Amino acid sequence: MGHAKRAALWAMLISIVLTSGCSPFVENNTIEDIAPVIFWSVSEGRDGKLKISTVVPPLVNEKKRLLTMQVDLLKQGGKEFNLIYYRELKNGQTRMLLIHEGLARKGVMTLINTLLTDPDISQRLYLVIVKGNFEEYIQNQLNKHANFDYYLYRMLKHYEKYRQGEMTIVNLHQFMKTLYTPLADPILPVFKVSKNSFSYEGTAFFSHDKLIGSVKEMDDQIIQLVDNDHYLKVLAIPELAVTIGHVRSNARMKFSRDFSSISLQVDLDGRIEEYRGDKKILDEDELADLNKEIKTYLERRTTELLKKMQEWKVDPLQTGTLTLTPFGKPLTKEEWLRYWEKMKFTVDYRIYVEPLTNVKE
Repeated sequence: MGHAKRAALWAMLISIVLTSGCSPFVENNTIEDIAPVIFWSVSEGRDGKLKISTVVPPLVNEKKRLLTMQVDLLKQGGKEFNLIYYRELKNGQTRMLLIHEGLARKGVMTLINTLLTDPDISQRLYLVIVKGNFEEYIQNQLNKHANFDYYLYRMLKHYEKYRQGEMTIVNLHQFMKTLYTPLADPILPVFKVSKNSFSYEGTAFFSHDKLIGSVKEMDDQIIQLVDNDHYLKVLAIPELAVTIGHVRSNARMKFSRDFSSISLQVDLDGRIEEYRGDKKILDEDELADLNKEIKTYLERRTTELLKKMQEWKVDPLQTGTLTLTPFGKPLTKEEWLRYWEKMKFTVDYRIYVEPLTNVKE
């Protein structure tokens, strides 16, 4: 009976391993011999090479180290790191790929394909565009914050989980899906880095796998309002001296039959949480005037943003997918861009903003 139980237990374990998609190759590793990687930072190196960096997170009480290598291939970098560090680096815990802006402008297809075909790397790995010297920032942080790389990952995970729309969050699976959608263009978050800071700047637009341009501040807030179903915890409009909180939006687009124009209607709900202007917003008429100013301002800025996308020949809002019909022939990417470049825009915001009031009884 004991032998039967042991055989059944082994059969269950083998079944679990096979159904979980684990590699059939057995690697003999003990925890003291490995070092999981949280991020890879990739930028342009000398003579067309890749410059790859990571921080080795120790599993014992030792000082963290920055490892940097110039290689021809991404996988080669992982192998070369193992030759200069006494623990074997494991990619299974990699959660972020930080791509330097200069490299992203030349194309990220090879990096994306390499990551997609690696069974050890999760497709929920976050992709980030970095402007500035990230290695200098790392060196400066090593002596200040022992777990800064983990904190960065937790920040991205937080804004993805709670869907606040404060920043663009894109993982490997989402980028890949948009990249291979004929009538859409990918986006990625942009972070600006200096020796002492690492801060969110805006959203980068891609044409296929190449970075074309990026937007920040108000344009980035408009992207959050129009492009997804998140809400903005804070929508600040300094030009009108007003801050709107808990903003929710519902955007709808409609084409003309010949694709010569598109109308965008955005319903926007929220409440005024700060106002430093001259209007007495507890007065209904003056509150209505402020609503009109917000409406006019957002319509103008949204129209300008759409025209910027036209100039860059990108469609990050995936507007082209709206042309798909059950029985019609889909447009090619080239056909859609010809329509998109000449399209006229009509933008209409419907503002439902509550006045600033004291909620205490």
